Amino acid sequence: MTAQPSSNETTQGKSEFIHFEDRASDHPFVEKVWRCHSDRADSFLSIAANNFEMVITRLGGKRSLTLRGPETRATTVACPAEGEWIGIRFKVGTLMPRFLPGSLRDHKDVTLPPATGHSFWLNGSALEYPDFANAEAFVTTLARSGILAHDHIVDDAVMHRLGALSLRSAQRHFLRSTGVTTPHFDRSSERDTRQTY
Repeated sequence: MTAQPSSNETTQGKSEFIHFEDRASDHPFVEKVWRCHSDRADSFLSIAANNFEMVITRLGGKRSLTLRGPETRATTVACPAEGEWIGIRFKVGTLMPRFLPGSLRDHKDVTLPPATGHSFWLNGSALEYPDFANAEAFVTTLARSGILAHDHIVDDAVMHRLGALSLRSAQRHFLRSTGVTTPHFDRSSERDTRQTY
């Protein structure tokens, strides 16, 4: 899969100390890929979000890869000076079975151990850190190896299609796979939606 060419860069005024750029993705697991760098140390408000992310940090000449789960509330986060970050924000329902989003929720991040200056350890293998351009190829490699998966029951839940699942089972499944509570389900609206097809 290739990425959409659109990008958005943030470089606002002299008070701006961290600069973001992002692009949409046409990969079925990826919502967007972003990168940023900081000019100086400061803090910023991290807003609540439902997504699971991988973030590659470059700080002081060293790289690391961190798995981050959803955030249920906005929090103030300290940002170091002269850092560089690349993030892969996954679509809701994309997960690593070994590190479910709920276990990473609200800054219970997991930083994977480095193997070399260019790679990190995951599932007993040394993998090269992805970059802004090859993020989708990296995600495809993880998916093919079974490290990364997408839960299609979550897609059905977002579209209010419960299928054979009971309401309670769908809610439990959604929470397990995403780390956040399910959207409001209404069996009567599900029936109404099906009748329009």
